[in-house]
Amino acid sequence: MKLKTIYLLLMLLASLSAMAQKPRTIVTTDGELDDVDSFIRMLLYANELKLEGLVYSSSQWHYKGDGKGTRFRSEMQLTAERYGERTELRWPGTTWMEELLDEYGKVQPNLAKHAAGYPTASALKKLVKVGNIDFEGEMDKVTEGSELIKKVLLDANPQPVYLQVWGGTNTIARALKSIEEAYKNKPDWQKIYNKVSKKAIIYTVLDQDATYRKYIAPNWPQIRVFYNANQFWCLAYPWTQVVPAALQPYLRGEFMSRNIIHNHGPLMAKYYSWGDGQKIAGDPEHTHGSPEDMEKYKMTPYDFISEGDSPAYFQLLDVGLMNRNNPEYGSWGGRLVQSKENPFRWEDASTLTDFNHFTGKQDASFPQTRWIDALQLDFAARADWCVKPYKDANHAPRISVKDGNIRRVKAGEKLSISAAASDPDGHSVAFTYWQYAEAGTSPENVTIQSAANNTATIEIPQTAKTGYTIHIIVEGKDSGSPALIRYQRVIFVVY
Repeated sequence: MKLKTIYLLLMLLASLSAMAQKPRTIVTTDGELDDVDSFIRMLLYANELKLEGLVYSSSQWHYKGDGKGTRFRSEMQLTAERYGERTELRWPGTTWMEELLDEYGKVQPNLAKHAAGYPTASALKKLVKVGNIDFEGEMDKVTEGSELIKKVLLDANPQPVYLQVWGGTNTIARALKSIEEAYKNKPDWQKIYNKVSKKAIIYTVLDQDATYRKYIAPNWPQIRVFYNANQFWCLAYPWTQVVPAALQPYLRGEFMSRNIIHNHGPLMAKYYSWGDGQKIAGDPEHTHGSPEDMEKYKMTPYDFISEGDSPAYFQLLDVGLMNRNNPEYGSWGGRLVQSKENPFRWEDASTLTDFNHFTGKQDASFPQTRWIDALQLDFAARADWCVKPYKDANHAPRISVKDGNIRRVKAGEKLSISAAASDPDGHSVAFTYWQYAEAGTSPENVTIQSAANNTATIEIPQTAKTGYTIHIIVEGKDSGSPALIRYQRVIFVVY
């Protein structure tokens, strides 16, 4: 076997091993309306994450100010203002996470009936810290939030720490700067520098301040960065322009109201939606309820507004796609590719597309959009967990495949994938098999024939070259309500 193929197989096996642990993660947020909705959904998945910090931060669009009327304009804001965009403070305050955790505390006992591992509200409140919030890009001050991030990055646990950036990177930048200031001139600096560089993984949605570009990238170039700038729009404010018509019903008010917002407990009642009459403190722009706006944007009551930051933790959820440390594989967190200029950065340049089978065209958003139905059905099930007893709710099936997730194959070979499912509610599970062509390196499509629900025959192209990878997604959908989908990914490595 060639060395390249051996290395590839070792890397694939390492990715499987890494998924066995709950991911350690810290959230930094500027508190925009879509951050609030992302936060509410994330709490429903708190059992699957090892949350280690919930940090108020700032961004280009949301910052506290210094209380003295100082009008700070960054280069980003000046550019925005030239295009007529508003850049007022729009600051939502530093109590909204605690207030939502109070509501979470009311439903946590019921959530815990459905799955182990839900932290208590009091435990999560201890993780809430105020970071660098005075201005966009401010990283001069040492704050409680930056010190928490610093402490976690320096602790003895070697497990990666995923730093979710829902606003700007400034509080993370301050933490890294504090590490640099404390250790740069000491004998163990290189050891600490390497440790932090290896441990920190930043998932950021857009650049909402300049601190990554100006400080983190030049001073910590080996910190891994997952950068989502294009794909998240299907879950953000302009989703109606991005999501195919066939998937839009999962975001419309009829689905959201019935399955998620109403009659699902006090936490879900706080979820912002179009025309619900709720307002966010300090941000009068985000009412999303005036008759003029409803008509202008063709929205109906309780339509989805935005969760632009949710891909940051979708990337961490283990639904069988082996993606957590492999953003190039594609998953609920989108699909990113390694930068040609920086091997430690994965991004979604506008040239990165998936084939959108709804429109028949290549689509820069489809690596994220393709999962909308699965994401929303799963969200609805978790909302049910807030109020329903176990027997009345649905729970995801567990999918497995025979002969492993990584298989060596030869060009022209015919082989089978055998799948099995275990459903905790006793529901039947229907399997489909599809090639995620863009996730693999083979330029050719394979032939897939489903011989039975749990078996498919795969034919590897005769022209497949050594080292090519072919990704087949085994998708299992249960017959419960709402129907839930889980996966297994089988990667064929040609030798």
